Amino acid sequence: MKNKIIILICLLIILASTLFIFISKKFNDKKEENNLTKVKVAEVAHTIFYAPAYVAISKGYFEDEKIEIDLTLTAGADKVTAAVLSGDVDIGFCGSEATIYVYNSGEKDYLVNFARLTKRDGAFLVSRKKYDNFTLEDLKGKTVIGGRQGGMPEMTFEWALKQNGIDPKKDLNIDTSVAFPAMEGAFIGGDADFVTLFEPNATNVEKEGLGYVVGYVGNWGGEVPYTAYNAKKSYIKENPKIIDGFTKAINKGLEYVKNTDSSVIAKDIYEFFPELSLNDLTAIIERYKTNDAWADSTKITKEDFNHLQEIMTSAKELDKKAPYDKLVYQGK
Repeated sequence: MKNKIIILICLLIILASTLFIFISKKFNDKKEENNLTKVKVAEVAHTIFYAPAYVAISKGYFEDEKIEIDLTLTAGADKVTAAVLSGDVDIGFCGSEATIYVYNSGEKDYLVNFARLTKRDGAFLVSRKKYDNFTLEDLKGKTVIGGRQGGMPEMTFEWALKQNGIDPKKDLNIDTSVAFPAMEGAFIGGDADFVTLFEPNATNVEKEGLGYVVGYVGNWGGEVPYTAYNAKKSYIKENPKIIDGFTKAINKGLEYVKNTDSSVIAKDIYEFFPELSLNDLTAIIERYKTNDAWADSTKITKEDFNHLQEIMTSAKELDKKAPYDKLVYQGK
């Protein structure tokens, strides 16, 4: 009897030890799973134009790479670069032209682009009056609120006009005095004939009966390296795994929106745009999808980068070109 008790006690000890090891392993696995590196990101605007990035967050693609995103709206590319340079954030997201301005200013720890998200201008041209068959010729003699001078939206709009035989300085008046976040309000409360607006602002104006979308600037201007993620040279050197993991997450987001129905994407990113109905969100996503607004991958080619500087030079905002190999990080 005594031997049976001893055997039973031994079995209980073994069972308890096994259970302890199993629980400890599950706890450690969970702890490791939650051991994410927080990365602070400043985005230049909050718009459905950046849907692939919001998909990457909502679908957990960053968490797959052990990254936790702390996203902050920092309106204006100049403010985004200032936040990155000061160390307030780790990564910036804005037009790549801002990194060229920083480099040409002589900044030693300059900003380097590492992942592109969009490949066309994100703005739609909104008219105060309805046109049945609008053409760019209808802009002649009119006033257009076009965005901040030297910013990517305004420069690509000018480029689009020139590519279609319209002189942006002589044939029309482009108002560059209005900050990007205030463009919708300035159009509604002012007397300009047109405004270039990202979504959901363009749809908001339409729904209020205060304007009409007459065209997509991205179609007129063609493919350009439009918005990309950047970080200080030193941050990329010290954190290559974070940069590469971040890039993988964005690539997954781009692939997802390319192959997924707009109504499904709308549900995935609805938490970022709760002020919209799912129907409106779906329609806006479809509008960007059908206009081929998003990049096929995060890669920024030398041709893309040179074309960006061609646009800047055409707008008379660039005197000296910046070197591609220094301002674009291609990964390991």
